[in-house]
Amino acid sequence: MRLGYTLMSEQSGPRELVVHAAAAERAGFEFEVISDHYFPWLDEMGHSPYAWSVLGAVTQVTSQVELMTYVTCPTMRYHPAVVAQKAATVDLLSGGRFTLGLGAGENLNEHVVGAGWPPVNVRHEMLEEAVTIIKELFQGGYVSFSGDHYRVDSAKLWDLPQQPVPIGIAVSGEQSVTTFAPLVDHLIAVEPQAELVARWDAAVGHPNSRKIGQLPVCWAPDRDQAVTRAHELFRWFGGGWKVNAELPGPSGFAGASQFVRPEDVADSIPCGPDVDAIVKAVREFEDAGFTDLALVQIGDESQHDFLEFAEKELLPALR
Repeated sequence: MRLGYTLMSEQSGPRELVVHAAAAERAGFEFEVISDHYFPWLDEMGHSPYAWSVLGAVTQVTSQVELMTYVTCPTMRYHPAVVAQKAATVDLLSGGRFTLGLGAGENLNEHVVGAGWPPVNVRHEMLEEAVTIIKELFQGGYVSFSGDHYRVDSAKLWDLPQQPVPIGIAVSGEQSVTTFAPLVDHLIAVEPQAELVARWDAAVGHPNSRKIGQLPVCWAPDRDQAVTRAHELFRWFGGGWKVNAELPGPSGFAGASQFVRPEDVADSIPCGPDVDAIVKAVREFEDAGFTDLALVQIGDESQHDFLEFAEKELLPALR
């Protein structure tokens, strides 16, 4: 399993994210993913810079780690033709180290353009058209497209990498696997579901597909301190995708998580200094068939200490 680091844009400012990216590469992480949000999940998180500007800077302070959006929604806030242009540019800036991670999005981030929030079946239709447009633009030449949700009129990417940018897509069940596995390269999911991986492997069009997961942890020398921090910033996490995709703003997530207790968060997120607890949680993804896993360290102020811990203790233990 390849081990990655999450640039959590909802809890860190843009300059801090760039510093964290360089430090994570030095610590030994093999890839880095970045969230692409307009809002944080909770007011307490306090940040949400433009992920693509941050990625441009990160390409210049790193040299080896692969980079990835985790994930970008190419349907409302961004037109898919523009997403294709951004992805091609980042891949060129990074020297071919970029993977475009896509997903159907959340109301939290997409409502800001004032176009409403469609039901999930429509969002999947939109995402399918968007992926088709992006893939065609990655092939070069002029692209025109007329679908149920998008039109593209003689678009062309003038700066393209030699190879098309790999595409990963966030899936959560049989419908999304059946729709998207034949279209893209890699699976993205945040729960260690072996059945989901097996369905993906049966439906995907090539044998080298990666299964890329994500795991939040809250390392701190003191477990109680870690639990308090995880509850403050990540109590929204247990809602699941079906809930998290629908809520319109941080106040909605605050209301939905108001009865979540610190011990509930600690039951689902490894908290404190125990390396073995993190190893156990990572092994669940390995056992489910994931090939890649990005860790999220909760709390901006703790990133420096966490990366030192990862370099000296955590990554050697995991490997």
